[in-house]
Amino acid sequence: MNFARDVVDAAPADAVALVELGRDGSRREWTFAEVSRASACLAGRLRSEGVAAGDVVMTLVGNRSEWALALVACFRIGAVALPCTEQLRAADLETRLDLVGPKVVIADERNLGELNRTRARERASVIVTPDPSIYAADPARAVELDPEAPALIVFTSGTTGRPKAAVHPQRYLAGQELMARAWLGAKRGDVVWCTASSGWSKSARNAFVAPWLRGAAGVLHDARFDPAERLDVLARERVNVLCMSPTEYRLVARRVPIRAPASLRRLVAAGEALDAETLELWREATGLAILDGYGQTETAHLTAPPGPGETRPGSMGRPLPGVRMWIDDGELVVDPASVPTFFTGYLGGPPAGRSQPWRTGDRVRRDDDGYLYFQSRTDDVIVSSGYRIGPFEVESVLQSHPAVAEAAVVGMPDPDRGEIVRAVVVPAAGYAPSPELGRELQEHVKRLTAPYKHPRLVEFAAELPRTASGKLRRAELRRR
Repeated sequence: MNFARDVVDAAPADAVALVELGRDGSRREWTFAEVSRASACLAGRLRSEGVAAGDVVMTLVGNRSEWALALVACFRIGAVALPCTEQLRAADLETRLDLVGPKVVIADERNLGELNRTRARERASVIVTPDPSIYAADPARAVELDPEAPALIVFTSGTTGRPKAAVHPQRYLAGQELMARAWLGAKRGDVVWCTASSGWSKSARNAFVAPWLRGAAGVLHDARFDPAERLDVLARERVNVLCMSPTEYRLVARRVPIRAPASLRRLVAAGEALDAETLELWREATGLAILDGYGQTETAHLTAPPGPGETRPGSMGRPLPGVRMWIDDGELVVDPASVPTFFTGYLGGPPAGRSQPWRTGDRVRRDDDGYLYFQSRTDDVIVSSGYRIGPFEVESVLQSHPAVAEAAVVGMPDPDRGEIVRAVVVPAAGYAPSPELGRELQEHVKRLTAPYKHPRLVEFAAELPRTASGKLRRAELRRR
């Protein structure tokens, strides 16, 4: 199999594959023929840099065509794509460079400052975009790939340690057809807009992989979140399918009057629980129900409501057709053999295997009709605005500040974001608690790691609650 050959090259040449909207107001349509040619030439450039099947290519590019073309180029020659979000800071990038060891890094100009603070140039060839010359190489031919060969690496959130690199095989790409049909609902000729930033598991598969499997075009909007602009783009581009996080749906509904273009026929969401108020506001304004779903980095998408008229507030729907799931002692468990997009394991670890049940770490309840409702994590991961944030990383950054003797991070309920990151800090000798110190610590975290991880609330304490053996009692912190 080969996604580039079987999907991109095989699509109608003049059909629109991508609609690219730049920060400068520019707009460009890419046909499948153009994506095929450009990705083949970029694959040729990767070949000239010594990239072979199985080698890793890391991308640090925003929601721009270079991001999509780089991933298709990797898929074409069997290279393994490691897409990174632009929010990552030098320490985050260094972690990925250490663990993965990419042969090539493709980065756009606006991210070079952060990349140059790492040892990337000592370890890999760096290709800078935008640069038309990267498409000047002779096009590379698509190679035949084993379905279990690696295709994509996506990093998870760390719980008690650093994030782990989940490896997805080639079958992961073709396997997106199930959710593209049953949840995303894209059709041939549709325009699909997934607003997730590049670098997340959800973004590539919903921005272009799943739409292309259904013969639809994807929108790449390279801009920061702006509720009014979101609605303008919906209308201007005649979007048919919109995929946003529940937080984005919630903030749009609360900040601007919702206007729905006649073209819009499907709304989907995933990443966190969707509240009844947001569902109703969008239903009143558009006549459409938001189809909430659920998935993980390791599994990809797993659930959806049976149909647009069968949604239930707070529910992430039911298992996708053929996917087997059950609840054991309150925890959602999945049969990997029934999931075409299940990962092959963490880089450097043992194979995940598909014969043993996969425990998701999510506490879920099921009603009498089989609808599933997310309740909480069984571990300490914080789910904020759809981002999964491991407390260990944030605590490590806080403790690198001279004013911090100890720090603990937990989630705190929030009406807009689901949860926010809450830090409890024990000041070091010579430092006194103050609002100014709290703000300084917030900025410290923003500088050293992805800003979405920073604590929105910083509290001070004389000591942290611990067990007799010295283990941090996070549950006690959450109760306070």
